[in-house]
Amino acid sequence: MSSSATPPASDGGAGIVSDGGRENRTAAALPRTVGFIGASGVMIGVCIGSGIFNTPPQIAGQISGLWLTLLCWGVGGVLALFGAMTYAEMGAMFPQSGGVYVFLREAYGRAAAFVFGWSYMLISKPLAAAGIATVFSSHLLALFGGVPKDASGAPMTWVPIAVTCVLLIVSTWLNARGTALGARVATGLTALKIAGLLGIVVAACVVSPGAVEFTEPAIEKTTVVGALVMIFAAVMWTYDGWADVGAIAGDVKEPSKTLPRVFILGTLGIMAIYLSVNAAYFALLPEGAIRSGSDSNPMAEMVGASIAGSAGAAVLLGLVALSTLGSTHGSILTGARVTFQQARDGLMFRFLGSLHPTRKTPAAALWVQCALSCASVMVYQTFSTLAGGFVFSMWLFYTLAGTAIFVLRFKRPDAPRPFRCWGYPVVPGLFVLAGASMTVLTMTEKTGEKLVWLAILLAGFPVYAVWSRLAKDDSPPDHGANR
Repeated sequence: MSSSATPPASDGGAGIVSDGGRENRTAAALPRTVGFIGASGVMIGVCIGSGIFNTPPQIAGQISGLWLTLLCWGVGGVLALFGAMTYAEMGAMFPQSGGVYVFLREAYGRAAAFVFGWSYMLISKPLAAAGIATVFSSHLLALFGGVPKDASGAPMTWVPIAVTCVLLIVSTWLNARGTALGARVATGLTALKIAGLLGIVVAACVVSPGAVEFTEPAIEKTTVVGALVMIFAAVMWTYDGWADVGAIAGDVKEPSKTLPRVFILGTLGIMAIYLSVNAAYFALLPEGAIRSGSDSNPMAEMVGASIAGSAGAAVLLGLVALSTLGSTHGSILTGARVTFQQARDGLMFRFLGSLHPTRKTPAAALWVQCALSCASVMVYQTFSTLAGGFVFSMWLFYTLAGTAIFVLRFKRPDAPRPFRCWGYPVVPGLFVLAGASMTVLTMTEKTGEKLVWLAILLAGFPVYAVWSRLAKDDSPPDHGANR
């Protein structure tokens, strides 16, 4: 890889980035229509989904007490913030679609970028979008009386799958209609869910909580390592999404200025919301009630009931459905940009890098992602399996992308950096250390399942070797200048 490059200008103009001795004129096929508000709405919308409702019972099953709980959420937020500051530097250097994919390509070359894009398209993003959408369908059905039963009284298990797939298809259609439309929908849904979460915080301050019936479960007995794995896998799943805004960098106006602000301010905002809402849960519910939350006994329903009885329970179930609707929508919007950029680089089937002729959206990549997400729902069905595969595969690459900042500082010391990571090298170093620890720790739980994901990931290397040999034109296409 060449040791120097001229990154894209801060106004979004095209730049030449070096890649394995080739000059790749980046990206500007996507029109820059997303501003600070829209990008923030996408980021926060992806991040705040089902986790803030689903993970507190899991954490309460391992530890006890408000302050220890808030400490775990605070540590998770700081790690996400360190990652956001690290990625903000690289995102401002290379403001094009792809995010982590672009950072890996620029630091380590095409093979590493291909393997990430391969696993992201086949594993990470389909599992993430499908996992969030399953929570939407379960809470929506709970709002209307649960999963319907057939004549024999057995649950019609195909109904949640069908509802989940319909959500994925409709959200993909909205995103394929136009990036600006997709960002506006994401921003609107984000505003509604934030209002709902702040309503819970206000209620905790002014409402006398009502009695909530629950079965008092004990804290699960496990090893310290096992408890840490469960807690931080749950916390970091809930924070996940802070990195996704980098994937739509090619759509963002004045990206070198806008992206660092979105990365940092958005992550701080998410952290404040999560800490406040967790404190509100402890004010509204006994700790045993939080611990008893499950798919069949949703915590959101208990929180709503403690505020306003059955009407409150219905409102909170609706809030979870709304929240996961927004998160699924944002996840679909950002995910296809990685596959799109990979195809534009000649590292994936060329049709996946095409744009709709009039709407200028990566429609082909969006619909392929939709098909893979629906297939994931049909095969794995449960939220825990879908989320577990995503957390393992993505944190491995989050860590590798974090180390890219050190590689780029060494190889391209004089390259323009519109934003420099605060606290370098300590901040990115701690993020990389935490990410590596997360990856190792997650391997200790359900190891067989993780090995399957790892095998698919590693298969990307021989696939890349075959791809490189079979490609008729190994050089990336001219992407054109950004206008």
